Amino acid sequence: MKRDIYDEDHEAFRASVKEFVDRSVLPHTEEHIAAKALPREFWIEAGKQGLLGLEVPEQYGGAEAGDFRFNAILQEELAKVGAAYPTCHGIHADITAPYIVELGTEEQKQRWLPGVVSGEILLGIGMTEPSGGSDLAALKTTAVRDGDEWVINGSKTFITNGYSGDLFVTAVRTDPEKGPKGITLFGIEATKEGFSRGRKLDKVGMEESDTAELFFENVRVTDAEIIGELNMGFIHMMQKLPQERLGCAVANVAHAKQILEETIQYAKERNAFGAPIGTFQHNKFLLADLVTRIEVAEAYIDKCVLAHSEKRLSAIDAAKAKWYSSQVQGEVLDHCVQLHGGYGFMNEYRVARAWRDARVTKIWAGSNEIMKELIGRDLGL
Repeated sequence: MKRDIYDEDHEAFRASVKEFVDRSVLPHTEEHIAAKALPREFWIEAGKQGLLGLEVPEQYGGAEAGDFRFNAILQEELAKVGAAYPTCHGIHADITAPYIVELGTEEQKQRWLPGVVSGEILLGIGMTEPSGGSDLAALKTTAVRDGDEWVINGSKTFITNGYSGDLFVTAVRTDPEKGPKGITLFGIEATKEGFSRGRKLDKVGMEESDTAELFFENVRVTDAEIIGELNMGFIHMMQKLPQERLGCAVANVAHAKQILEETIQYAKERNAFGAPIGTFQHNKFLLADLVTRIEVAEAYIDKCVLAHSEKRLSAIDAAKAKWYSSQVQGEVLDHCVQLHGGYGFMNEYRVARAWRDARVTKIWAGSNEIMKELIGRDLGL
């Protein structure tokens, strides 16, 4: 089914993204896996191509596209290479940068956004804590007022871009008596005394993504580092989560779709019992099933992308997109591994890596169980 949410300008942008991927990403994927991180060169090249500032106003060097369909195209093309690429890029450009753009002071924007756009300042977001998981309201990292400064103590975990990031939008508790209404966001630079990070975490998949713990030991900041309003951090996060979840959904479907296309080609070329395995009725029916699942999921995600571009996407629809896309992604890739047989269990095959990479998408950005809880509450249950 032909997709109808993209026009000529969007497709021209897609072509430029493909050119960047072919030139600056594909030749280096094995290096990225070995390093367990994307090098600074990746970010600088993306910045030169204008791929880091789609949400940033022109006065700070960005493109100020104002149309999430461009973001979605970028996520799709990166996802075709591997699930870690839209993850790292999305955390930087689509998830963290909007906090500064929409909530930051003029001084903060001038200080940080030009470097965000150029790739010289790599962003991460410090939400998840070792004991909290998806329960953002239960965070324990604290900021205590000391004269004109705040003293921050605590830790964050599973932070994408955590090992190499330069600036982290970090959620901390500024009023322990107010629960969710006592959380504030701070922009914490990695050069701050008392800031440190652990090793690159050893993950099951997503090897190209550097993921680390962050530690804050008497880190001193001032009101000039507060992003948004004091004690409004939880509200700010809730307002931004729909875009994060939609970005995940876009990448989930594009990632699975690419591997499915490669699996269909494999089924045409791989022979068993004297015939291509794709001609066996079971496999033929299975592939017909998987293609349909992907196209149905893609149609819903496209509808959500268009709604978000027009400022109409609800948090509930974003939750549906996030959980359903990750469920379909996992099911499709599991079947793709099975169709590859023993080769599907070899790390040198993209299908094996994709299968491992996809497992986490049911967990992050709010677990699928949390997504269903939100949807259920909306039903009045």
